[in-house]
Amino acid sequence: MRVIRELNRVQVDRDTVLTIGAFDGLHLGHQDLLRRLVRQASQTDRLSCVLTFDPHPRALFSSAANALCLTTTDDKAAILRQWGLDLLIVLPFTPELARTSARDFMQMLVSALHMSELWVGWDFALGRDREGDVRALRALGKSMGYAVHEIEPVLEGGVLVSSTRIRTLLAAGNVREAGELLGRYYALQGRVVRGVGRGKQLGFPTANLEPAQGCVVPATGVYAAYVVVGNARYRAAVNIGVRPTFDLQGRLIEAHLLDFEGDLCGQPITIQLVERLREERRFAGPDALRAQIGRDVARVREVLE
Repeated sequence: MRVIRELNRVQVDRDTVLTIGAFDGLHLGHQDLLRRLVRQASQTDRLSCVLTFDPHPRALFSSAANALCLTTTDDKAAILRQWGLDLLIVLPFTPELARTSARDFMQMLVSALHMSELWVGWDFALGRDREGDVRALRALGKSMGYAVHEIEPVLEGGVLVSSTRIRTLLAAGNVREAGELLGRYYALQGRVVRGVGRGKQLGFPTANLEPAQGCVVPATGVYAAYVVVGNARYRAAVNIGVRPTFDLQGRLIEAHLLDFEGDLCGQPITIQLVERLREERRFAGPDALRAQIGRDVARVREVLE
């Protein structure tokens, strides 16, 4: 898969089957659309192509909190590469791009990408003031020479699968249901940073994660999780919170890896969150906290058995 960040640098030797969107999370709804697109491109000897944006368009119009994402651009590229995509276009989302008319934007895509088919979701729209809805894009396609395929929404339990729904679930700590809608565990990635060593003093040393900026961090609490280090994966008890027993400030992500010895400081890790076990709470002191962590670890073993 080629990754290109400037439209004027794209060189294609065949027509493309294209979809456009933020694709935050690459959830089950996105996966349905992309499976169809890749299959259609293969059957018609065309290139399968995704055009996405960095940063997420929401960052231009929303508060910082609402601009948090489920997947970074690098995450999306890694996932799309596994799905057999030919070409990923990542365009900077700027005020100028937001003001571009639907006609001008589609003309750029036809010229640069030789777009012959556009695949979009039922509620898709682009261009200034979202003027380019499915009906408008079909009308433009008749004059520009591309066809539009509209995909129906994907429902889970009778409810629409969406990035917004997944973010709501994560805000409530419901990582299990969020993972079901993603088709994989929700993951936090970053590097391990040096902590103050309180976990080690309690007998449960932790790896303290500094997550990628701009990503959603689920609700505070204790989670059963897997931690991926290189090619190895370990069961882990993960605490997301402020450690109220010690009156500390600032939210931390701490992972106690089961059956692991070593120093991970400075290393990249991925935390795959499986299930929230309990909320974070204050304990009477270190002994009470130590006893509860022991129970948490036993519960992690049960959940991940």
